[in-house]
Amino acid sequence: MRRLPALLVLAATASSLAESLIPTEHDNRGILSVVVLPFSNRSRSELDWVGESLAERISEAVAGQGILVVDRDARLMACQRLSLAPSARLTRGSLIKIAEELDVAVAVSGEYEVFPAPGSTSDSSHASIRLEAFCLDLRRLRMENCGVEQGSLNSLSELQSRLAWQVLRHLHPDSVPALAEFLRDNPPVRLDALEQYVRGLLAETREQKHRFLAQSARLAPDFSAPLFELGRLHFEGKQYRLAAGWLEKVRPASSKYWRAQFLLGLCRYYTGEFTAAESVLARLAEQLPLNEVLNNLAVVRARLNRPDALDGFLQALEGDPDDPDFNFNVGYSLWKRGEFARAADYLARVLELAPEDDEAALLLKRCQQKQAPRASEAQGIGRERLKLNFDERAWRELIARFRKADH
Repeated sequence: MRRLPALLVLAATASSLAESLIPTEHDNRGILSVVVLPFSNRSRSELDWVGESLAERISEAVAGQGILVVDRDARLMACQRLSLAPSARLTRGSLIKIAEELDVAVAVSGEYEVFPAPGSTSDSSHASIRLEAFCLDLRRLRMENCGVEQGSLNSLSELQSRLAWQVLRHLHPDSVPALAEFLRDNPPVRLDALEQYVRGLLAETREQKHRFLAQSARLAPDFSAPLFELGRLHFEGKQYRLAAGWLEKVRPASSKYWRAQFLLGLCRYYTGEFTAAESVLARLAEQLPLNEVLNNLAVVRARLNRPDALDGFLQALEGDPDDPDFNFNVGYSLWKRGEFARAADYLARVLELAPEDDEAALLLKRCQQKQAPRASEAQGIGRERLKLNFDERAWRELIARFRKADH
């Protein structure tokens, strides 16, 4: 089980952070988590990308209102574990299985149908589309219609935002903003940019993904979703300077903003820009003091020879005492300070958790022999271990639980 981040131990801190992260005025939502599944295509059109775009846009809009929304990566992993094809038409039973697998309260799904312009069977420029959403409430095992929109296919993005507003109104009728305000905060994206973005998500090869996503970013420079995906794509390819260039363009209003900042901090670290990395990660830690964020910030500070690096490693370890990397980083830092006995305790714990960790075994032996770092080691690249995972949902879920307990 994931342990609480160290800062969450202090109730006052958690309470103040909760107020900044989750709306409090007239908030009666408790802890609500949602997954949005791709909508099914009821028409003969080949616009299958529209179903995935509905899941993406509705997820983004709902997350922007402070509701816990499962991201696409977690959704795909759940479908894979359940041996469900991501594009398959989902039965009610399948929806229940996915929702239970992801531990969410509500599963949103739906259908769409494209109607060609009169007298035309192939020209989509004047086609219309009808969207219908359904909400499956796992708490009551009840599925209800939660929104219908119809209009020009060219206005798909606005129709998606309007449908997302209806979904929110169904979930929390007392706390949803006015429609005009909601549409202002969720501006439409031009249809071709939206299509290229979704095709980039669905593409199978790295080259195809990059081509579609770059085209989307070119068509809509303010659309954060393809910017994030391009940044992540380059990050996974270890092209850190290119990745940073895309990630720093992701806007704060995007639900992907903090994850983009996490990856940006790693990019700055890998390119040797430690001061810039510290700035990014320190700001992130103020908003989302996840164990992995605290650990990575401490790694950067260790590279800057900051004396408070050890404090950061200890904070991360306090949040999850059973993580071998956190134990290693504390032990390694103490070994560099010449505190061999204390360091040995943490390194021994690493080997309890990960017996195959040869590096920890070597350092433990050097601690037992009281061998200090050699001059060449002291000047070389540090061995501190970074974390690449970023579990924002877990943090927001914990915050929500603190808020619910306080009330």
